[in-house]
Amino acid sequence: MSEKFDVIIVGAGPAGSACALVCARNGLNVLLLERGEYPGSKNVMGGVLFSKQLRDLVPEFWKEAPLERPVVDHRYWVLGEESAIQIGYKGMEWGAEPYNSFTVQRAKFDQWFANKAVEAGALLVNETVVTECIVENGKVVGVRTDRPDGELYADVVVLADGVNSLLAKQLGFRKEHPPEHVALCAMEVINMPKEKINERFNIAENQGVAIEIFGESTKGNFGAAFLYTNQDSINIGVGTTLAAMIKDKLKPYDLLDQLKNHPTIKPLIEGGESAEYLAHLIPEGGYRSVQKVVGNGVVVVGDAASLVNAMHGEGSNLAMYSGELAAKTIVQAKKRGDFSESSLNQYREALNNSFIMKDLDKYKDAPHTFESYPQYFKEYAPMLTKAMGKFFTVDGTPKRDKQKQIMKSFTDGRGTFKVLTDIYRVWKAVK
Repeated sequence: MSEKFDVIIVGAGPAGSACALVCARNGLNVLLLERGEYPGSKNVMGGVLFSKQLRDLVPEFWKEAPLERPVVDHRYWVLGEESAIQIGYKGMEWGAEPYNSFTVQRAKFDQWFANKAVEAGALLVNETVVTECIVENGKVVGVRTDRPDGELYADVVVLADGVNSLLAKQLGFRKEHPPEHVALCAMEVINMPKEKINERFNIAENQGVAIEIFGESTKGNFGAAFLYTNQDSINIGVGTTLAAMIKDKLKPYDLLDQLKNHPTIKPLIEGGESAEYLAHLIPEGGYRSVQKVVGNGVVVVGDAASLVNAMHGEGSNLAMYSGELAAKTIVQAKKRGDFSESSLNQYREALNNSFIMKDLDKYKDAPHTFESYPQYFKEYAPMLTKAMGKFFTVDGTPKRDKQKQIMKSFTDGRGTFKVLTDIYRVWKAVK
C-alpha cells in the first residue's frame, strides 16, 4: 500500500468500478477504495439498470452478472386518493438479447462489477474511509485514509464517492446541495414467491415490470415513487426533495407506508414479507447542479458530479459512462505524462459532448419549474385523476356535457389564461 499508484478511485459504485475496469484494462496501476464492508453495502437504488453502457464495457454481461429480471413492461401511474391513471409500454423485444434494462439488487450487482475491475488488475480495498485529498502545490497527489499510515499517492485521484461528496467539497469543486436539488428516497424490499409475482403483474418467468408513480405518492410534492419486480421479491420506494420534506414536515417512511396502503398498490404487495429497509440521497438538480468536474490531478464522476437524469430515472448508466470517459482521459494523460487540469479537461469536454450532458441540458429548467410551481403536482395531478374517473363513469350524462364539466374543473378558480400559461411553462421545461 505504500507504493504510488497511477490512479486512486474513491468509491466502488458503478462509476468508480467502470473507471477502474477501463484503467486496469489499459495497463494502469489502479487502487479502488470502498468505505463499505463490500461494494454495494452502502448503496441503494430503485433497481433498474439500463444495459447499453454496461454492455459496452462487458459484452453479454447478462450471462454472468447477478441480475433479477429483464424489464419488458414499463408503466407510468398518476395516483389519486383511490385511483390511478396508467399508461406504459410492453415490448417483448426487451426480453431478448441485447435487452434494454434489468432490475438488480445493488448489494449483489456492485460486488460483481467491482470484481470485474479486480479481474482486470485493479486492487480493491474495502472498509477504508478517505478523509481528505492530499494537495501539494495546487495539485491533488493522493488521499489520506482512516487506516494507520494511511497516506496513499497517485498521478490522478478519481472522486466517485457519491451524492454528498465530502472530497469534492474539500477541494472547493462544489457547494452544499440546496434542499431542492436533493431527494431522499426510502425503499423496502418485499419477498414474494416468483409465481405470485408473475400472476399479479401478468408476466412470464423471466420478465420484469417497472412502474414509475407520481401524484398522491408524494402528497403532491415534486418527486416520484416506484415499484419494480425482482425474481422473488419486489422493490417499492418513494422519494421527494429535502425542501418538500422540510416544508411539509414529511417523513420518508410515512410516505412509504402510505404508498404501500394505497388501494391500487396494496393488492400487488399483499402477503409479501418485508426483508429490508433502505434510504438514500439522490442528486436531482440536473444540469444546473453539475459544478466543477476536473482539477489538477483529480476528476469527479457519477453521483459525486450530480450526473443523474431524474426525468427518466437514469443514474447508474450515466455513472458508468462518466467513469468510462474519465478512464479514457486518464489513459491518454498517462501517455502524455501530464495530469494537469488542462490535460484532464478532455474528460469535461467528452462529458459535455455526450448524451449525459445533452439530456441534462434538455431538462435543465424542469427541476426549478416543478419546485417553483407546485400546482403541477398538488393541483393538476389530482384534477387529472378525477377528470379521468368522471370521463369513464357511465351515468347517463351526455359526453359533450362531461367534456365541458371536465374542462371547467381545470379552469375554475384559475382561469383559462393561467391554465394555458401553466401548460406552456411545463412544455417549455421538458421540450
